Formats: sequence, C-alpha cells, structure tokens
Amino acid sequence: MNETLKVISRRRSIRSYQTEQIKDEELHEVLEAALLAPSAANVQKWHFAVIQEKDLLDRMVIDIIEAVRNSGNKFLTDVVSRPDHHTFYHAPTVVIISGDKSSPYSQNDCSAAAENILIAAESLNIGSCWIGTFLPLFASEKGEEYKKKLVIPEDYYPVCAVALGYKAIDNVPTPPRKKDVISFVKKG
Repeated sequence: MNETLKVISRRRSIRSYQTEQIKDEELHEVLEAALLAPSAANVQKWHFAVIQEKDLLDRMVIDIIEAVRNSGNKFLTDVVSRPDHHTFYHAPTVVIISGDKSSPYSQNDCSAAAENILIAAESLNIGSCWIGTFLPLFASEKGEEYKKKLVIPEDYYPVCAVALGYKAIDNVPTPPRKKDVISFVKKG
C-alpha cells in the first residue's frame, strides 16, 4: 500500500487532545493542503477561519449549546446535554470552513477542503475531527456576531469545522465499515 493510502487508512476522528498548540509550520502545511483541494470550475469560493484562542472556543461552545437547545433538534440536544460535552473536544485549533452563498457547489468545495485538512493532519501525526454540531450557532442571533469576529465574508456561510491538535490518545480503533455500499456497472 502506498503512503497516501496508509495515511487515509489510519486517519480517525480524534476526540481527545493535548493542550499544546500545534506548530505554525504544521498548521500552514495543513492549510496549504486545504487550498489545493478541488473546487467546482476552480473558483475557490471558500474561507478558512482559524481559531487558536481557548477562551473564544469555550465561549462559542456555550453559545452553540444554547443555539442547539433552541433549534428543536432532539438528536443534537441530546449530544450537547452530555455533562462532558465540548463541541470542539478541547482541541487547541479549530478551522471553520465557509463557502460563498451564491455558489451551488460551496458544500462540495468546502467538504473537499476539509477532507484534505483531515488527511494532511494525519500525515503530520496531528489529530483531527470533522465537526458539524456547531452549525446551529450560525443560524442563531449570535451567528452574525461570530461571523464578524471570525472575519468570515458577509456573503459566506459556515459549512463545517475541523478540530486539530496533538492526539491525547493513540491507536483509536477502526470503526466497522459497510462493504455493501458499492455498485459496479461494467460493459459486457
């Protein structure tokens, strides 16, 4: 198996991080990988807000919990109601990826960039986790305030976030993968 496939096969969603901040050089490598992701018609209509301020992340979590509880989404409410809940798992770095509202492909483009971040992080032995539970915050009244604070362009909307940090736990087991989800259509 080549090195790229090895990195993909060992990548896991990490939910426990060391408090040490990741190195700037590593962060820049990960962000460069995001910028190299494919985008529809190569328009690159994305934005990456990098948060490395613990107090801000902790305040966001409080507001995320409030927004989720007001959303009426029972599944997410159950998730944020756990006593040890922290939306970003106390990761020292979080990247919020936003896309242009005018592009019908923003979710695809931002998702491709997020996947590049996840793989690049793993290649550098940095833990990562794709985060979606923060989205109700940006649908709430406080969402616009956070967009301004994070310098997210006005005509963009958050699509996903990635938590990054050095792993506090190694050897996270591979969750079972469904094998019956592939179809082949071949000639003759």
